[in-house]
Amino acid sequence: MRKIITLCVLVIVVFSCGTNKVTVRKKASKRNKTEQVVNRKVSKDNANRDEAVVETVNSTGVKIASTEDYVALFKSIAQEEMRLYGIPASITIAQGILESNSGKGRLSVEANNHFGIKCHEWTGDRIFHDDDASQECFRKYSDAKYSYRDHSLFLTQRQRYSALFKLRKEDYKGWARELKKAGYATDSKYPEKLISLIERYELHKFDEEVLGGDYVKFEDPKVASGSTYIVEKGDSMYSISKKYNLTVKELQDLNNLPNTSLSVGQKLVIARSSGNSLASASNVSPKSALVTKLHIVEKGDTLYSISKKYNVPVSELQEINNLSDTAISIGQELQIKNR
Repeated sequence: MRKIITLCVLVIVVFSCGTNKVTVRKKASKRNKTEQVVNRKVSKDNANRDEAVVETVNSTGVKIASTEDYVALFKSIAQEEMRLYGIPASITIAQGILESNSGKGRLSVEANNHFGIKCHEWTGDRIFHDDDASQECFRKYSDAKYSYRDHSLFLTQRQRYSALFKLRKEDYKGWARELKKAGYATDSKYPEKLISLIERYELHKFDEEVLGGDYVKFEDPKVASGSTYIVEKGDSMYSISKKYNLTVKELQDLNNLPNTSLSVGQKLVIARSSGNSLASASNVSPKSALVTKLHIVEKGDTLYSISKKYNVPVSELQEINNLSDTAISIGQELQIKNR
């Protein structure tokens, strides 16, 4: 009887130990699996700075508080795209800032689309968003870095952008103008906005870092020796005067112009030469010397209503502006004689 009782006790002890071992193994296995899910693929010493930046950008919940934050997060990616595809990092970053509202726009937040690239032949994920038309189709990416890569491919693989790659990489102004010319954006001020961003945040320094010893500061050919300007389509005497901090009258006097008419390709002097004075009789035409005001024609304006506004005869408006009749157009600049 004692032998039977002893045997039963041994069986219970053995079974109990076995159950505990299985339980421990199962718990250990489950813990290991959870740890593998949360592991990050970044070296402990963060030796690869670019990899660390990309990982930070893609972390859930990262918020960009300012344009400076945006630049800091994406500059290394833009520079790598420049090395691989020849697109100035300054242009890429400026476009990213403008198109994504410094990473705060809906397309960038919900679709990682930082360049407003529409679907076209895209077969991947997509998002619909109001742009030039209601609910247009835009590309959606799993990671912001793929948006930057697709931007590079978008420009390099389309023939209409081929003229970009004939420009020097230091010529960010030329790149900005050519992007608009090739149809990247419909905004008439798109080049000026990109150039302004590049110069405000000194994004051209990233181009210099990539090019190293090959970098040569580019002088805009539109302004030869800082003294002349070549008129482009869309320019007006007023817009050029603002660009170079001059008055319309000063531009006219510098160029001996009797009115504000311009033609594409026309060369304008935009700086005084040494010893030259705007008050010099040889540089001032009798008509332009009397002009002190400028009126931009608005919707509903007529030559008669403008003449009443400034208390000048219609005939005088026609004479000072070289008008053969009373026809005027919205946006036209009219000179008003000082009285």
